[in-house]
Amino acid sequence: MLRVWGRINSSNVMKVLWLLDELALPFERRDAGGPFGGTDSEEYRAMQPLGLVPALEEDGFTLFESNAILRYLCNAYAPHSTLYPAAPRRRGIVDAWLDFQQTALNRPQSTVFQGLVRTPPERRDHAAISAAVTEAGQLWALLDTRLSAQPFLTGDALTLADIGLGVHVHRWFAMPIARPDSPNLHAWYARLLLRPPYRAHVAQPVT
Repeated sequence: MLRVWGRINSSNVMKVLWLLDELALPFERRDAGGPFGGTDSEEYRAMQPLGLVPALEEDGFTLFESNAILRYLCNAYAPHSTLYPAAPRRRGIVDAWLDFQQTALNRPQSTVFQGLVRTPPERRDHAAISAAVTEAGQLWALLDTRLSAQPFLTGDALTLADIGLGVHVHRWFAMPIARPDSPNLHAWYARLLLRPPYRAHVAQPVT
């Protein structure tokens, strides 16, 4: 049985749960992190040495880092799926956008989200939030341009690239900020909202 450790309001956990449902794989989820704690225990650190979420557990095998978990699940359970295409060039493009999410978007998007959603108003660094909104907006504009010619990030079908970035676009549109006009990004978000796993695990109140 696949077991996912992590709380449901973690964007990195959302990715994994979304993919599991897209693949129709049975799984068990256990609360960990945030108010649930448990991530500093010796047992948990053996699965996730950084003490973050999620961690994946399967018959004595464990894995951490959400994007690595996405790749593993496709490789192990859906090796011929269009979600993670086998052709090297197509897969390389998916991987590039997954890395873009981690290396480019995560930092400014997290600054905005943590600052506006998880920080009390009296403790907010408004200058840092404003700068991060600008930076994140420029990155989302790149996706808006890319989506002008195709329905999903790497072509005509949903891939792991859409899953990696799709968890964040919901937050981007839900937060009380001024955003640049992005009709193609809105259309992509609308397409994601048509998917039951996305609505179940991602398109929920932002907390």
